[in-house]
Amino acid sequence: MSAPITGFEADLKALVEKNADIARVLKLAGAPPSRNRKPGFPSLLRIIVNQQVSVPAGKAIWERLEKGLGLVTPKAVREKSDEDLRAFGLSRGKARYAKELAQAVMDGGLDLKGLKRMSDDQARQALTRVKGIGRWTADIYLMFALGRPDVWPVGDLALAVAAEKLLGLKTRPDMEELEAIGQAWRPWRTTAAVMLWHFYKHAGPLKED
Repeated sequence: MSAPITGFEADLKALVEKNADIARVLKLAGAPPSRNRKPGFPSLLRIIVNQQVSVPAGKAIWERLEKGLGLVTPKAVREKSDEDLRAFGLSRGKARYAKELAQAVMDGGLDLKGLKRMSDDQARQALTRVKGIGRWTADIYLMFALGRPDVWPVGDLALAVAAEKLLGLKTRPDMEELEAIGQAWRPWRTTAAVMLWHFYKHAGPLKED
């Protein structure tokens, strides 16, 4: 994951020139590390693994899953029992979602390669037809596997907290309010989200000059 996000540097430059809040994040925290992921089954499955767990926990579970499967493929997942997948650290629900995803890819219900030819909304709809993939998971895949520049994951808690802190809001914005906030950062909302997450991670100890 060392390659830069497609167009990220150019998008960040344009966003900083347009928006003082994002410029302040860059000044305080610097540029964030890449979150770029190779499109395909392993990346999508890893996003499912990371749902509603901490970053360290998600990393540990993924490492156990990779070791247990050998190659992370739909066939390898389908060949494991639910008990096997749970032994790797997946919850009962996520073991089921992993199998649902594997089956959808194997039988053609989800054409991962075809997503690149779809609009953001079309790709999101195709992804969320698979059980276990909601709006957040689809958005993260669009952002970091497909490199879409204007995705805004309003269901992300850390994003809402970061917006509250950065903008000095009295209360944490709900999804509708966060959607409205994001309009100021079009057409670079993916980059804005990355910067807000970066701010969220560093906001505690950071001080302005």
